[in-house]
Amino acid sequence: MEAEKDGVTVFKFPRWRLKGKGIPEVVEAYKATGAELNVMPFCSQFIPMEVIDHPAHGSIIYHPSLLPRHRGASAINWTLIHGDKKGGFTVFWADDGLDTGPILLQRECDVEPDDTVNTIYKRFLFPEGVKGTVDAVRLIAAGNAPKIVQPEEGATYEGIQKKDNAKIDWNQSAQALHNWIRGNDKVPGAWAEVDGQKVTFYGSSLVDSGVTAIGQPLEIPGTSRPGLVTKAGLVLFGNDGKTLLVKNLQFEDGKMIAAARYFSSGSSASVELTEEEKAFAEQMRGVWKSILTNVAAIEESTDFFKSGAGSMDVVRLVEEVKLRASGCQLQNEDVYMNTTFQDFIQMCVRKLRGEDGEEELVVDYVEKNINNMTIRMPHQLFINGEFVDAEGGKTYKTINPTDGTAICDVSFAQASDVDRAVAAAKEAFEEGEWGKINPRDRGRLLYKLADLMEEHQEELATIESMDSGAVYTLALKTHVGMSIQTFRYFAGWCDKIQGCTIPINQARPNRNLTFTKKEPIGVCAIVIPWNYPLMMLAWKTAACLAAGNTVVLKPAQVTPLTAVKFAELAARAGFPKGVINILPGSGALVGQRLSDHPDVRKLGFTGSTEIGKHIMKSCAVSNVKKVSLELGGKSPLIIFSDCDMDKAVRMGMSSVFFNKGENCIAAGRLFVEENIHDQYVKRVVEEVKKMKIGDPLDRSTDHGPQNHKAHLDKLVEYCQTGVREGATLVCGGKQVARPGFFFEPTIFTDVQDHMFIAIEESFGPVMILSKFKSGDVDEVLRRANATEYGLASGVFTRDISKALYVSEKLNAGTVFVNTYNKTDVAAPFGGFKQSGFGKDLGQEALNEYLKTKAVTIEY
Repeated sequence: MEAEKDGVTVFKFPRWRLKGKGIPEVVEAYKATGAELNVMPFCSQFIPMEVIDHPAHGSIIYHPSLLPRHRGASAINWTLIHGDKKGGFTVFWADDGLDTGPILLQRECDVEPDDTVNTIYKRFLFPEGVKGTVDAVRLIAAGNAPKIVQPEEGATYEGIQKKDNAKIDWNQSAQALHNWIRGNDKVPGAWAEVDGQKVTFYGSSLVDSGVTAIGQPLEIPGTSRPGLVTKAGLVLFGNDGKTLLVKNLQFEDGKMIAAARYFSSGSSASVELTEEEKAFAEQMRGVWKSILTNVAAIEESTDFFKSGAGSMDVVRLVEEVKLRASGCQLQNEDVYMNTTFQDFIQMCVRKLRGEDGEEELVVDYVEKNINNMTIRMPHQLFINGEFVDAEGGKTYKTINPTDGTAICDVSFAQASDVDRAVAAAKEAFEEGEWGKINPRDRGRLLYKLADLMEEHQEELATIESMDSGAVYTLALKTHVGMSIQTFRYFAGWCDKIQGCTIPINQARPNRNLTFTKKEPIGVCAIVIPWNYPLMMLAWKTAACLAAGNTVVLKPAQVTPLTAVKFAELAARAGFPKGVINILPGSGALVGQRLSDHPDVRKLGFTGSTEIGKHIMKSCAVSNVKKVSLELGGKSPLIIFSDCDMDKAVRMGMSSVFFNKGENCIAAGRLFVEENIHDQYVKRVVEEVKKMKIGDPLDRSTDHGPQNHKAHLDKLVEYCQTGVREGATLVCGGKQVARPGFFFEPTIFTDVQDHMFIAIEESFGPVMILSKFKSGDVDEVLRRANATEYGLASGVFTRDISKALYVSEKLNAGTVFVNTYNKTDVAAPFGGFKQSGFGKDLGQEALNEYLKTKAVTIEY
């Protein structure tokens, strides 16, 4: 079609040759085009040699294997069946043999452990094949195209894979069985006899042999031992005792089921329909009748496929459902898995009710009885809607900062896990349900997620407190409470993302329409810090999802647990597979791979300025990703002598010691007017002495442990530096003598502008106090702005004119006047200078995850 639009001759001959010879009229029609080069995909054996040899530059062919390996028509299948570690494609010069001509160029890729024909084709062979073929043509045009004779050593030829030769030979290792099943997935489909009928196996993956599977035995003729139908799928055993897992099964009548439902596929409990649902069922009965025209009446037992329906009818049926019930988002596979009218209606009703019969989420919990409740914590990676182990089963221990003991082992993501997560997110964005649902349904999912978070808020707050050291009451109100508010706020934005129309003057009469569209970016990576693990996740992820993107998120290595619990709640809320992916692991490995990954189109990061610069560079070099950065801060707080002293003391304490000082907008330096300085110091010291340091789960605790040991050590060193440089340590400055990572609330006075502690952020409970001359507003502003950071700032004064003047002159993304730490989900949040760029929260945050497209139409 595209060729016809460009005026290029298109041939649609049913055949080019007859009895081995070219058909004269077809060959002559071809020669009349005057082609200088033939570019052909895959097999050429149906093209006469007089056509192949006719152009001045001959003919080149794209073949989806690394020749001379896997010559023949099913090259991709055999790449997987043989378990090749490397795959790829070859562009070669056609000759009279079958895929034997000289090689022009080759491109190779890694074959992933669970690749199927479909995944490797979509990920590499098709997109890179197009590019490679273009490169080959350019080499020919430039006269630089090589002709490398194919070696006979290593050459293989395998026949075309068809259903009748795709039967599974069970007398093989688990790896070989896995390769056979995935190498035939989805065409032609590996099959075996089960309970007297031909059953086709799809969605194979290898299983850690150390995991004991629990399920119902399934006898399969020829296997070394019975399979097990488990909650995760059908576990099969190789002759080496190792295991693989199959997700889906298809029967001879075309019906496909989740393998986990093998023994219950025909006995699911019937749902009683409401009057409204009965009316919907009758509408669908009419649709079935309009498709199955040869059926006299649609009965409950009428089978869609046995009554003559085909694949195009499946597409039509799915679209008919969408027209009548927008809340019922079907995939073609849903029809194959519910082939009778009764099963089909029951499935639709469950989806409409939010009980859509998706395969049960399998979660391996770590359970602990703590804080007067039982908490259940996932601890694996979350990729494509499933909790999975990291490659190689790698794990690490996450530590409770209250006592320094290990909470549990957490999966430690590897680069290959990042690639799998990004591939899942990309597929969900480009081909999955997420990209098709309307904005209001997207908002409905976000509201549902917020409701589930609220139902689990005590559990989330307990996990957050245990994993990060946050005081439980603060975790409940802020860490978790504001996270819930954030998802609800952005849920309301989903159907309010709009472009605009623009008048233009490019033609007369002016019959032009130009408008803009706000569109999601695609796969977004989010890398969050350890100080507010859940809240930082919410601030970025809620806006990202509201805009319609998919997410791969790396929580801080030291605080992963609320992120993976969030993944569980998102799955239970009904987010489609691949939309949300969570990868605990190291920044050097996971964060770096996300920064470098060519399929990630946006990266949002909160953390240090040093790492932010590195990420920005990697994002630029890799594929010029869109980036937003919330980085370090040294926020100045100016306290004038005309302030409300009680409020200035109370808020000054909060500005420094809130969340143990592990607060990105913490007041890094307080400037106090000299005529109230001593009084102010006395008051804050009195308040510090009242603070209760202790177990963060104790409701009376004011100050919990620092997040992790390395941070505690840095705080000790930070205070020692302050003392060495001549600042006055009024109180604190050392570790508390008890188990865990506790640090005393600290106050320094007499801090001069050149000192290390005046310049650098502590990110801890350290108050840095400096005097300024009475009445010298401009001088204190100069000192306050003499920093490379610009995240937040504050001023306390009763003089409104002074307050407005100071807030105008302070060079920071947020200015607090007579208050501090008062952030809200509707107010944009972000910094200036080396505190980064881009906004979290508020309407502006949506723009970080949207792209603007201009469309001009002449009518």
